[in-house]
Amino acid sequence: MKMSQMHQETALSRCPNCEEPLESGDLFCGACGYDLSVVPAPPQDHPTIAMAAPVEGGAPGGTALGGAPGGTASGPGAPTAAASGSVEWSAAPVAGRSEPPAPGGAPVHAPAGVRFDRPNTSVPSPDPVSGSGDFELAAPVAPDPRTSAGVAFPEAAVTPPDGTKLCVACRAGHVDPDGYCENCGHAQPRERDHMEQELGSVAAVSDRGLRHHRNEDSFAVSTTALPDGSPAVVAIVCDGVSSASRPDEASAAAATAANESLLESLPRGAHPQQAMHEAIVAAAESVNSLAHDDGQAREHDPHHHQNAPACTLVGAVMAGGLLVVGWVGDSRVYWVPDDRTTPPARLTEDDSWAAQMVATGLMNEAEAYADERAHAITGWLGADAYELEPHTASFKPDRPGLVVVCTDGLWNYAESAAEMAAVVPPDAHERPLHGAQVLVGHALDGGGHDNVTVALLPFAVPPQGAGSAYSTA
Repeated sequence: MKMSQMHQETALSRCPNCEEPLESGDLFCGACGYDLSVVPAPPQDHPTIAMAAPVEGGAPGGTALGGAPGGTASGPGAPTAAASGSVEWSAAPVAGRSEPPAPGGAPVHAPAGVRFDRPNTSVPSPDPVSGSGDFELAAPVAPDPRTSAGVAFPEAAVTPPDGTKLCVACRAGHVDPDGYCENCGHAQPRERDHMEQELGSVAAVSDRGLRHHRNEDSFAVSTTALPDGSPAVVAIVCDGVSSASRPDEASAAAATAANESLLESLPRGAHPQQAMHEAIVAAAESVNSLAHDDGQAREHDPHHHQNAPACTLVGAVMAGGLLVVGWVGDSRVYWVPDDRTTPPARLTEDDSWAAQMVATGLMNEAEAYADERAHAITGWLGADAYELEPHTASFKPDRPGLVVVCTDGLWNYAESAAEMAAVVPPDAHERPLHGAQVLVGHALDGGGHDNVTVALLPFAVPPQGAGSAYSTA
């Protein structure tokens, strides 16, 4: 979250639907997907509820089957339009009474929780010709050929209209335009819930995780060529700030803008470190532009907040024997040598409260990251950012290794360079997509409390001795 924003903590400790323990700030249950925002606040008092006397033959408890509590009564003694003079009561099935037999002889009973609409059956006026008050019988209906042989086709009743989708959870409700089931309220899987891409020598995987209702991370991977024809590989990873509005849009806009900027500047000969700086500026401008139409977008976002869209960004470029990294926020880049006997390294410094405490000597690293304010970020992309300060660094590795570009959804479960190297598969430099899948799985196995995104870039150079030269800006 931003340093200037606080998450709204849920007042629930367990999901009211499945009793799954909840984490602070959860908007949806991680086990069943129950929308916690619809849970009503506890009442301030205990109002007295008038209980109507049971109606003979009516449904117990005063609740009409398939209707709202306190609905219509039915059966002998129920008031009619003629009796009340003002209220028209529609007929409802009487408890203990079976429906007329369906064609084919099998009795049909109304299933619980399903409402069957019926024509108006209030007391009729006497027939003007015969003077009789009898109901007029409807013409007989031809038997349904699908059931005349005693064979039912239940799927016909749940087939949705063309162009609609059924809920993946209850398989009965239709999915509304916002992606939620109209029957059970379950959030449906979105395209961004899990994404994978492999492009030559770079691969990336992003997953929603187990606690968030959507994936607010995004990434972009690409390859291009420098003016001399040598290859350049790009990986951009962005993490939406959950306490901001439309964080998913912010991360997607930033990743796209940074990637496009690099693909334009590298082929024309810009130095990779300067190109990375320009890419971060372009990403910031793209996110800033989202704030201009934020008011209109809030009307369609049930999880909106009042502050501007925001995200973090981290990226890596391999070009001309250099490894260039750039970042704003707390997403990270790690270096993991192929020779695991040599030490790994973290190549970025967080824009976070914890990092500031360590840098100023007020706390050691263990104390700072144990504090509840540790992950409050002090730098981000967005219209309400204090000041844009892109960080870039250039390295020249002297041995082959693997570049790990990731959000805190991964490094929360492997924070130090040694811990990250320990969970990277030994063959990740040969199978980067598989390696990224394994790392995402490690975060999910650890609890998956955040969105998880990681990109892997194998860096192949012949061994030339120890040490590496680098410069930062």
